[in-house]
Amino acid sequence: MARADGDSWDLASSVGATATMVAAGRAIASRSEHPLIDDPFAADLVRAVGIPAFTMMVDGTVDLAAIAPEAAGQVQSNIDEMAVRTKFFDDYFLAAGTQGVRQAVILAAGLDARAYRLPWADGTVVYEVDQPEVIDFKTRTLAGLGAEPTAQRRTVPVDLRDDWPAAMRAAGLNPGEPTAWCAEGLLIYLPPEAQDRLFDNIHALSAPGSTVATEFVPGMRDFDPEKARTAAETFSKLGLQMDMPSLIYHGERTSAADYLSAKGWQMTGVPRTELFTEYGLATPDFGDRDVLGEIVYISGRLS
Repeated sequence: MARADGDSWDLASSVGATATMVAAGRAIASRSEHPLIDDPFAADLVRAVGIPAFTMMVDGTVDLAAIAPEAAGQVQSNIDEMAVRTKFFDDYFLAAGTQGVRQAVILAAGLDARAYRLPWADGTVVYEVDQPEVIDFKTRTLAGLGAEPTAQRRTVPVDLRDDWPAAMRAAGLNPGEPTAWCAEGLLIYLPPEAQDRLFDNIHALSAPGSTVATEFVPGMRDFDPEKARTAAETFSKLGLQMDMPSLIYHGERTSAADYLSAKGWQMTGVPRTELFTEYGLATPDFGDRDVLGEIVYISGRLS
């Protein structure tokens, strides 16, 4: 179903299902022979959502490469990319902690379990922002697993299209203190003007010393919906019907690095393939199924 103003979702539908897909990737990456990441909650969260294709993947009861041998390289590269992406943002938050930042915000948190699995610095408050149903599901599921946050966790059940800055203040965020902001895997689901508004709000809530991390996907400029649907045929063989082109906003948009640099942030970016090399992984092999192009991982600090 195509996006619409005011649309909502749970973790088994629309944009919410992509959060479950990401968690499935983290679960599989965590059990690799030499894992870059360790997410002990991802698999249980995926099972609790109950999308059969993703449950089979995390349980190891299906071999995607065997089902679609022509996509074997893509499948492995997708799993490796999730490990790389997760490690980048994990390291970002840990570095912010060593720099004395004690407020962390995960925007569109989905099934992100960082509040439960990272070794946060003493005194850190982690704010998780997402749709109310998404927040409630994750909170109940992790409580049922007996999981305990490793920092003070505060949930902010609000749609990012609403007045989320007011909700953040009501939840206790102190704009006078530095904050580590994370917008992981979020921007392609926002129209360009909403992306700019998101960073306007982040800037307005940020004291000097605040940090930010996100991605830039240049491939959104010339995104090919039909190519994307072809690349997703492997999942359709598992009975999963998730039409990514209808969930994202493609076309021209400003890089968050450029947008925030103009506001006084000191920004840097590293291409995906460089992170693969830095983390000791083989260069990704998406073949002609790479519909997003060379993703650039961005981080920066407000001085």
